[in-house]
Amino acid sequence: MENEATLEAVESALVKLDLDAKTRLLQGQDMWSLPALPEIGLDSLVMSDGPVGVRGVFWSPDDPSILLPSPTAMAATWDPELVARAGVLLAQEARRKGVHLLLAPTVNMHRTPVGGRHFEAYSEDPFLTGAIGSAYVRGVQSGGVGTTVKHFVANDAETDRFFVDNIVSPNALRELYLAPFETIVRDARPWAIMSAYNSVNGTTMSEHDELLNGILRGEWGFDGCVVSDWMGTRSTVGAILGGLDIAMPGPRSIYGELLAAAVDRGEVDESVVDDAVRRVLLLAARAGVLEGAPAAVTEFPAAVDGRALTRDIARRSFVLARNDARGDAPVLPIDAADTTVALIGLAARDARVLGGGSAMVFPESVISPLDGLTAALPEGALSYSVGATLSDEMGAAERGFELRARCYDADGTLLRELDLPSGMVTWMGTLPEGIDYAALHTIEVLGTFTPRASGSHRFGTKGLGQFTLTVGDETLFEGDQALESTDPFELFFGAPKDRGAVELAAGTPVEVVLKHTPVKMEGSPIDIVSFSLGHREPQQDPEQLMAEAVEAAKQADVAVVVVATTEQVESEGFDRTTLNLPGRQDELVARVAAANPRTVVVVNAGSPVEMPWRNDVAAVLLSWFPGQEAGAALADVLVGLAEPGGRLPTTWPATLADCPVTDVTPVDGKLVYTEDLFIGYRAWDRSDAVPAYPFGHGLGYTSWAYEGVERDGDAISVTVRNTGSRRGREVVQVYLAPVDAEAGRPARALVGFATVEASPGATATATITLPRRAFEIWDESRRSWAHRPGSYDLQVGPSSADRPLTLRIEIVE
Repeated sequence: MENEATLEAVESALVKLDLDAKTRLLQGQDMWSLPALPEIGLDSLVMSDGPVGVRGVFWSPDDPSILLPSPTAMAATWDPELVARAGVLLAQEARRKGVHLLLAPTVNMHRTPVGGRHFEAYSEDPFLTGAIGSAYVRGVQSGGVGTTVKHFVANDAETDRFFVDNIVSPNALRELYLAPFETIVRDARPWAIMSAYNSVNGTTMSEHDELLNGILRGEWGFDGCVVSDWMGTRSTVGAILGGLDIAMPGPRSIYGELLAAAVDRGEVDESVVDDAVRRVLLLAARAGVLEGAPAAVTEFPAAVDGRALTRDIARRSFVLARNDARGDAPVLPIDAADTTVALIGLAARDARVLGGGSAMVFPESVISPLDGLTAALPEGALSYSVGATLSDEMGAAERGFELRARCYDADGTLLRELDLPSGMVTWMGTLPEGIDYAALHTIEVLGTFTPRASGSHRFGTKGLGQFTLTVGDETLFEGDQALESTDPFELFFGAPKDRGAVELAAGTPVEVVLKHTPVKMEGSPIDIVSFSLGHREPQQDPEQLMAEAVEAAKQADVAVVVVATTEQVESEGFDRTTLNLPGRQDELVARVAAANPRTVVVVNAGSPVEMPWRNDVAAVLLSWFPGQEAGAALADVLVGLAEPGGRLPTTWPATLADCPVTDVTPVDGKLVYTEDLFIGYRAWDRSDAVPAYPFGHGLGYTSWAYEGVERDGDAISVTVRNTGSRRGREVVQVYLAPVDAEAGRPARALVGFATVEASPGATATATITLPRRAFEIWDESRRSWAHRPGSYDLQVGPSSADRPLTLRIEIVE
């Protein structure tokens, strides 16, 4: 609870505000912040995107961020304390960038693997999601920075995400989708919650009185702020009465003058506005920006080495899904002192370290797998070949470009010239100093490009408005470009349009000029300038690339193939239609594996992909999106300096056709969750199909025997023995299975887990407390949780499909 001085400061500030000031405080003053009110000693409160890194108020490489592994990777550690340390690091980064409230974590469910932001959420299981999410929140907030747990609720796919009405049964809503939010509110006390774009059972989430006021605040006792998703509000009266405190972004939103007018007309009682303002002032007090109120945290945790922690999390997240013996030992780990390695794959050179969308940040540097293995192996032991390209789509101009931007008004007067680290310009809400949005008419991106390869280089444009693109003496495009999607975020996340090719010679600079007159969208709540100069390098002959990789594999002791998705496959703004790897990567793996039986495949994807070759290769290592230290962490694991510590937080199917849930397309605006309680392993348990790798699965570099399980009250103790030849770490998982399971209910559910370590031959004991909620189900007829006495089997093991120990228990009334 807040101390008396804080509450007094909040009330003292509130009584000094008139209606105009109150309603202005409930909306953004720009893209990322709330207004300062000097008359009450209130500074501006700043927010930032941040599941894997704190971007700050500028979406630009000019202000780099520490880039952590993806949320799926964090959950794969099954290690709340490690995730809490990540939270401490993020708070440290937020303070450095002047950020008070982090827009994270994302705790929506992995309802289906085709969900476009699957990589940005944690798990298919609400218990694991709640445990990891709580640790993240505790870590960040221990550093004096607030968290905004999102997206409340059932924001589990991207198709028609602004307007879809998700129809969810009361039991599924309570036991699956609300459950992690409830755990985090109870155990970590987040300072804010973000309402989702979508509707749930007929009501848009920014106005959902039953869920926001009734459940979140009423039942759970949440005392923080509810913040809208950006541009995710519909109506003034509906939102304020429905429980929304802050409408973002601003300065044009449903609150401010519109809310003051609604109060004047008698549509909203001013006391409702006062309650929202109190919560905003309390948030400000906790963040230390309200005069007279002590900040929630005054002594920060010890400083964290961001690069070291990022590397450690990546190593602990890698899931060794397969590690077959070739000869008398498994292929992994590789003997670095006496092994030649053929490293293959475009993603081995150009690492995919994060997913696309609003979670994107710009790290100061990235260690690729090629960098990491080059450093880890003796000189001459490593060869590299591309093998196959991933996509025909182009990205923003980066490597080899030296660019600057000149900004002009309508009369052609230069307003500002500034350097650009890439061909992407994204100014949202806050424009660079010296550039007035109203006066800005044209931006000219110009500079030189020095190719690293000879051949046909393609160039393109992304954005809305008029473009003139010139490369050397050739004008490739002159004309208008319009929005071709109903999702306005295509402006940020879509790929550039191909405008033509120019033959260039490696090492010979060429001048590039992109002149852009942006469309200023009337009615937009913020000022936006977002466009890109696109570029794609010459495409090499695919057969030649494949042949070079196969030949390299034949000459090496071990082949390591890094396969990956692209930003056009996994990103915010759209869902996937396939789980196939892009390009000819599956063919590449098959041909390399045929050439070298000691082939290791590293899967650089944030969410499941099909792996038709998985039983034909020696080892499969799932690396997720591993953050900026990707290559260093991968080298550590491949050569055995560290054990791959990850366990699957979600089931990986063999094929998309096998998946129990794949429907993300609304019909007449509605998406019915017909699967009810059966997502993830709960659904696979009753399916005839067998997944490629089950929930919880993951191998290490040693082996374990499960020797015994005992119960003492609410706690159980599990004894395991390290039966291998090296020290290792095991994740002990406990599933609860009713002996007489009711029809229409899952056969089992995860109710606890713990990690243990032991040396060869030694035993370790995992102690796990069983939560009371494990023995309850939601009873909609009574609108309450119902205790379920009876016989249960506690099933213990290393995955949902491997449970060697069983202990039957009786639960009484």
